[in-house]
Amino acid sequence: MIKHSLLLCIATLVLSVGAVCQPLNRGKLDSLFDILERKDLAWASIAISKNGKVVYKRTTGAARIEGDKRIPATENTTYRIGSITKMFTAVMIYQLVEEKKLSLNDSLSTYFPQMPGAGNITLHQLLSHRSGLADYTKDGHYAEWMDKPQTQNELLTRIVNGKRDFEPGTQADYNNSNYLLLGYIIEKVCRKPYREVLQQRIISKLKLSKTYYANITKLNPDESDSYKYVNSQWQADKRATPDNFGGAGAIISNPNDLTRFIEALFAGKLISKTSLATMTTLTDSYGAGIFPYTFEGYQGLGHGGKTEGFGATLIYYPKEKLTLAYCTNGEVYPKADIQNDALKIYFNKPFTVPTFQPITLNDAELNAYPGTYTSEQFGITIVCTRVGNTLELETRGMKMPLDALESTKFMNTSFGFFFTFNKEKQELVIQDVDDTYYLKKQKSSE
Repeated sequence: MIKHSLLLCIATLVLSVGAVCQPLNRGKLDSLFDILERKDLAWASIAISKNGKVVYKRTTGAARIEGDKRIPATENTTYRIGSITKMFTAVMIYQLVEEKKLSLNDSLSTYFPQMPGAGNITLHQLLSHRSGLADYTKDGHYAEWMDKPQTQNELLTRIVNGKRDFEPGTQADYNNSNYLLLGYIIEKVCRKPYREVLQQRIISKLKLSKTYYANITKLNPDESDSYKYVNSQWQADKRATPDNFGGAGAIISNPNDLTRFIEALFAGKLISKTSLATMTTLTDSYGAGIFPYTFEGYQGLGHGGKTEGFGATLIYYPKEKLTLAYCTNGEVYPKADIQNDALKIYFNKPFTVPTFQPITLNDAELNAYPGTYTSEQFGITIVCTRVGNTLELETRGMKMPLDALESTKFMNTSFGFFFTFNKEKQELVIQDVDDTYYLKKQKSSE
C-alpha cells in the first residue's frame, strides 16, 4: 500500500511538473511575429518574463520612416506607453501615503478646491476612477488641442467646465482627469516636477534605462514615432504633447523595462505588501491604477495604454510569476488578439499561426451573410452584399471588399478592419486596432 501510494505521488508530481515545465515554443512565437511583420500587420516589441527572467523577446517593424527609408526597430526602441503611466502614478501616490505625506482619504479640495464636488472626492476615488469628474479628453475638442501645449490652468479649466458624470463613489468609469490631477498632486506634495519625482522614486531605483517622461521638443535617439495604416500604407500619426497628459499618460518605455517595473511592484520593492493589496483590490473590475486580465482561467493584473498610433499592454500573472509586456507604434491586426495568441503559444494551448492568406468560399458560405447590420449604440449601419466570389460592405458611401480568411472571418487590411460573422447570433463583429463593434443583422422585410 505504501509503495503504491509513493508511486502514485511520484507519477502525479511528474505529470504536474511536466505540465508546468513544458518547453517554450519559441519557434511558434517567431512564426507568429514573422507573419505579422511579413504582412505588415504589426510594428511591435514584446517581452515575456518568467520568474523575473525574460524568456522571449521580439521586435518587428520600423521605429521611424524617414523619406522612403524605414528605420528598423530594435530591442532598444522605446514607445509611448499611454495609460500604463497611470500605474507609475499610482505607485508614487502609495509611496507618499506610506511616508505619511498623503492619505488615501485626503479630500481633493485640499489640493484643487475649484474642482466640482472636490470636498466629497478622495484620493482613493481618483485612483480607482470613482470621482465622477468630467474627463477632459472628452470635451469635444480633444483632436484640436491634443498636440498643442496647454497650460495646467487650461487643462484644469477643461475639467471644471465639463459636466460631471456621477456623484463621487457611486460608480466607476475610466477617466483621464483622475490621473492628471494625481500627477499634479504628486508635484505639489514633492515640490518637484512629475518627471523628477518619477526619476527619483522609480526609474533610478530600478535602473530602468529605457523609461522616461516624454519630451516633445527633444526626441531620444531610440524613440519611435507612431503610424496609422491608411489606404494600404503607413502614415505618420499625430504626436500628442506629453504635458497635456502628465500623470495620466506621458511616460515612454519599452517591454524589457516594463517587465522589471511590474515585477518589482509585485515583489514589494516599490510599495509595501499592504499597499499592494489595496492597489489590487478590485471593485467593479477597477483597482487603483490596475485592472484584471483573465486568459483562459489564468488571472492577471495590469494596465493597457493607447495614445494615437502607439499602444501598449503590461500584464502580470501572480500565481505563474509571468509577465507579458507589449508595445506598438503601428498596428493593423488588433494587439489584444496578438497578446492572446502569444499567451496561447506560451501556455501550449491549441493554436494555429494564421497565414492571413485569403481563401475562396463556396456559394453556401458566401450567401449566408448578405443583409443589413446595425448598431444603435454606435450609430452604425452596414450593408453586406455578395460581389462575385467575395463579400463587400458599404457604410456611409464607403465600400470595403472583404478577403476571406476562414468561412466566418474576413479582413480588409487597407482600412485596418477584421470581421467575424456569427450565423447563430445573426451578428457581425468588427475589430479595428482600438475597438470591437457588435452589429445585429436586421430581418428581411420580404
